[in-house]
This record gives sequence, structure tokens and C-alpha cells, in this order.
Amino acid sequence: MRLGCIADDLTGATDLALMLSREGLRTVQTIGVPDEALDLSGADAVVVALKSRTIPAQEAAAQSLAAAEALRKAGAKNFFFKYCSTFDSTDGGNIGPVTEALLAFTGGDFTLACPAFPANGRTVYQGHLFVNGVPLHESSMKDHPLTPMRDSNLVRVLQRQTRLPVGLVPFEDVDAGADAVQKAFEREKAAGHRIVIIDAITDQHLRTIGVAAAGLPLITGGSGVAMGLPGAYRKDRPTDSSLKSTHLTAPEGKAAILAGSCSSATRRQVEIAIKGGVPAFRIDPMALASGALTPRTVLDWIAAQDTGGPVLVYSTASPDEVQDVQTRLGRMNAGELVEHFLAEIARALPEKGFTRLIVAGGETSGAVVGALGVSALTIGPEIDPGVPWTRTLAGTDLALALKSGNFGAPDFFLKAWSLLQ
Repeated sequence: MRLGCIADDLTGATDLALMLSREGLRTVQTIGVPDEALDLSGADAVVVALKSRTIPAQEAAAQSLAAAEALRKAGAKNFFFKYCSTFDSTDGGNIGPVTEALLAFTGGDFTLACPAFPANGRTVYQGHLFVNGVPLHESSMKDHPLTPMRDSNLVRVLQRQTRLPVGLVPFEDVDAGADAVQKAFEREKAAGHRIVIIDAITDQHLRTIGVAAAGLPLITGGSGVAMGLPGAYRKDRPTDSSLKSTHLTAPEGKAAILAGSCSSATRRQVEIAIKGGVPAFRIDPMALASGALTPRTVLDWIAAQDTGGPVLVYSTASPDEVQDVQTRLGRMNAGELVEHFLAEIARALPEKGFTRLIVAGGETSGAVVGALGVSALTIGPEIDPGVPWTRTLAGTDLALALKSGNFGAPDFFLKAWSLLQ
């Protein structure tokens, strides 16, 4: 194994595993710290999916170190800490503390932070993060229910989270090529900086960064910055074309969509799916809290649908509706209530013949795969940038598409099924 990766949520892990697989590394994704009995000998890269984005920082660091230790025992030589391309993290958490802990673990004295993912509209310029051309603090992320992002300057954001001095490698250095980036790294280290935010506005910038940073013991960022690593690791070895696929052979069965994200992208995807004729059941968190809505209610509704296509169960709501529910139920309680409910629905679906599932939302995806007992995944074809189909490696045979709430085209819930055989 060349690269051991730790991701702070499940959909982010899948996004990274897709990137590495597409670029030619044999990649396995595990749900949680891999069991020693899991055979990882054929993998060039292993991505460990944690659920650590919004837990207390000390706990997130401890979980990340446990994953890193398991990856090192399995042979990992370099490490990658993956977080969201919108840098989701409050001033008190978790990117800074986890980076500190992993940097110490690897014995490194310097690393970079780059959430850029141009294919999904995430770019970094002069240290500021933009979402589809809009500064982060003016995007829909400013209203995220768990990690509202109110500052686009990532140097400031990260410095509020870490004791390590944070610097910047700006666009001019990145655009000048890998040698210029390495010189910038030396300049920033000489200035006393231990972490640098690095600009990137194109895929070529990400490949340049990959070449320049391949020798670092630890790299941190979104999946985009991993784009250049496989090529740098392979050097003159050609890409393994056998890893690329356009379809996934999936188990026979029925299809369902479980949407727990309230992001603007998922709200639009729900709207388009309903307009496209997908039967839909909306979860009311207040009805959950009162006990008026139970899993049996939803499962009976699902059983009554006979369209031959997917069914949709969703809690997606507008920012105002989310704020109202959080005010009445508490921010964390409201989210966990819905996640656990969708997980209970998911747990019952395989017995009812559902083997093909799309799950929208990082927290929701984590709860669902936990309920299903999924421990490892193989990576299939890309549906939209950052979102592949996957298939379980053990346990119940399932095809899963685990989608970050912010990712995917408006017709994602309608078109994804065409990639399954």
C-alpha cells in the first residue's frame, strides 16, 4: 500500500476513493478502522471513512490516529487527511486539531491544506474559497445547520483552529509549476509556517500540487488535491485502465433513495425527482419527535408503491424550516433524530428486496451504512463528479451511491440508475 487515507465522513471518503481509482490506484474504502482480518494486500490505497466532522475535536483526533495506526500496520507509506471541499468546520473543530495530530504521527514538520475541486465549483484563490464563483461566506454554506461557514479566508479559518502557524502558497506560485510550488514550500517553512493554504482554480493546478507534494508524509484537503498523486507515485508506469468502468454490475432488486441532506443541491435533486414521477414520502421531524411517525408508517408506504422504479424518502427542507426545527428540538438532536430514523428504514429495506440505494448527505450516509453493517466497498463508475456507485465487499450484497449533500447535478436521482447492470 502506498497511500493511507483518513476521511472525516463517509461520502467524502467515497469521493476520494473514486478520485484515486479513476487516476489508476487500486483503491478500497473501509467504513471505520479496518479490521485486521480484512485483506488489503492488493490495494495501492485504502480510504478509511470516519464520522468525525462534527464530533468534539479531541475525539476526532483520537479516531483519526487510530485509523492512521491501522493503515501504517497495513503498509501505508504516505497519509492523506480528507475533508469537505467547502472546508466544513467550526472555529472550534476539527480540521486543525486532526491535522496537528496526524502531522505529529507521521513525523512531518510541514503540510498543505487545499479543499479545491474545480469540477464541483470549489476553487481557492489568494487563500479564499469560492463555491461556483461565490465567496464561501456568501454561498448556501453560510446557513449549513452544523458547520455554517461565515469566513471565506481559509488562512484565518484554519488559524483559528490550530496552534501551528498557517501560511499561503498563492496562485502565482502554483501556476508557475511544480518546481515553483516546492520553492514556495521552502519559503513558507523558512517563515515558520507549518501548514499552508494553497491556491488552485483548475485541474492542472491540482496535478501540479500533487507532483510537488507527493513526498510529504501528510497531505490534507478535498479529493481534488489527490488528483495528481497517483501519477506522481507511478512516475513512468501507465494508468491501469482496468480500474476504469462505465457500469457497475449490481445485485438484482428494487431501488430507493434516502435523502437526509438539506443542502441547496439536494433540495433541487428532490424537486426534480418528484417532478419526474418518483413516488416520495417527506419526513416531518416534529412528527418523529412526537412519535406520530414511525418506521412502520414509511415502510408500509414503500410497500404500497409499485412503479417499477425508485422510491424516495426525504427529510430535505429549506433553511428557514431547518432553523425552526432546530429551535424547537435542538440543533444536534434534530439532525440525529432524522439520521437514526432513515437508518432504521435502510436496515429494513434489504429484507424487502431493495438492493440498490442512493443516500444523500454525509451524516445520513454514515448512519445508513452503520445500520446496514457495511464494512468495505469497491468503487464503481462515476455518476457525477465526486460520486460513484459502489458495491459492498462483505455482508449483504448492495449497490450504494453515497452522495455528499452538496454534490450532483439536478437530475442525479433520475439518471444514476442507468449506470447499473
